[in-house]
Amino acid sequence: MERLQKVIAHAGVASRRKAEQLILEGKVKVNGKVVKELGIKVTDQDRVEVEGVPLEREEPVYLLLYKPTGVISAAKDDKSRKVVTDFFPYIKQRIYPIGRLDYDTSGLILLTNDGEFANILMHPRYEVEKTYVAKIKGIPLREKVRQLEKGVHLEDGKTAPAKVKVLSVDKKKQTCIIELKIHEGRNRQVRRMLEAIGHPVQKLKREQYAFLDLKGLATGDSRELSPHEVKQLRALALHGNK
Repeated sequence: MERLQKVIAHAGVASRRKAEQLILEGKVKVNGKVVKELGIKVTDQDRVEVEGVPLEREEPVYLLLYKPTGVISAAKDDKSRKVVTDFFPYIKQRIYPIGRLDYDTSGLILLTNDGEFANILMHPRYEVEKTYVAKIKGIPLREKVRQLEKGVHLEDGKTAPAKVKVLSVDKKKQTCIIELKIHEGRNRQVRRMLEAIGHPVQKLKREQYAFLDLKGLATGDSRELSPHEVKQLRALALHGNK
């Protein structure tokens, strides 16, 4: 038996918190009866309806995609542009990306139909580290790098400290390749951080998500996460490196 809100989250209908809200609002039925208690548990035999729609208990899927640039991090796009779910025509479940990568940014993005899992990984409280490699205009002075390491003041507040490594410098072209490790997920955060120190991004790629990387994958390639990787990610998000 599993808690009702967990079953709703696993079906990909909503995050667990949103599922709890739907239950409290009387929008969930179990075997034809409205249920408003959060502690209730159900089995595979119980018929669950959310806002009048029967719940289809999908098998959870966990996918890793090497997103190319020029692709939207969404399940659909109203302007008919290519989206990350287009790379998985063979997946019957309703999948969606965990977090987002900008249209102009390539790299590692995860997709799932497990609302609870997505919520854990995206919640700012659970500090999952993401590694980005950026080609930037100009060569930053040590004091500028220190700014990134301490946290940069952006219009939506100061960023958490980043781990920064200068990988290479091209004095002739006046460009630099820099690696940033951050655990926040604000909109266009890496680009805005580098712009704030006067070194706009020319090219950006997410190389790692926690311990996951892109080894063996070309742009547009994908793979399923192993059950062990899913367990590891869940444990890492909930307990960190404690």
